[in-house]
Amino acid sequence: MLEDNKLVENESDLNTKFEFDRKMQKIREELAKKFNDYRNTLNYMAADAPISILCLPTAIENCLLDHGCLRIYDLFDLDFTEVKGLGASRIRNLTTSLDKFFSML
Repeated sequence: MLEDNKLVENESDLNTKFEFDRKMQKIREELAKKFNDYRNTLNYMAADAPISILCLPTAIENCLLDHGCLRIYDLFDLDFTEVKGLGASRIRNLTTSLDKFFSML
């Protein structure tokens, strides 16, 4: 009978630990989501810089300005192949500059 009580106590402890682990998992998921949202917000805030901060060659910068891209966040969803004057090598140069910019964040 004493062993049955130990079993019940251990089962109770097990349930408590299980509930604790479940709550901690939920907190971890919420925290990860909040940090992801925060990181995205910071990226957009940092991307509110003019494209001149990328130190692009004048030809590339002029192509982007003619296309209406004034800020870095204008480049986020832009299909570079649709920008007049940007060929493969200029697009490669532009993406390299963007990679360097975002790696500094």
